[in-house]
Amino acid sequence: MRTLLIVLSVVEVLVVIIALAYYLIQISSSLHETSRHLAKITFGVRAVETQCSTIGPSVIKINEQLTTIAGAVAGVADKAEAIADSAAA
Repeated sequence: MRTLLIVLSVVEVLVVIIALAYYLIQISSSLHETSRHLAKITFGVRAVETQCSTIGPSVIKINEQLTTIAGAVAGVADKAEAIADSAAA
């Protein structure tokens, strides 16, 4: 009886080790797949960054031009109001 219990305990330990090995292999495979996807995503993000690198200087130029226009609009509005007042009088 004692021998049977020892054999069954050894078999049980082997089953646990085999199950752990199987699931560790599955986890490793899943992590490798995730790594491949992350590499593709990184490549895509770098491509977008390269394509958008010219936006920054262009926006600064546009903002400078809009600031100039905004400064001129106030003067134009004052002149239009003066013309409207003189036409009404």
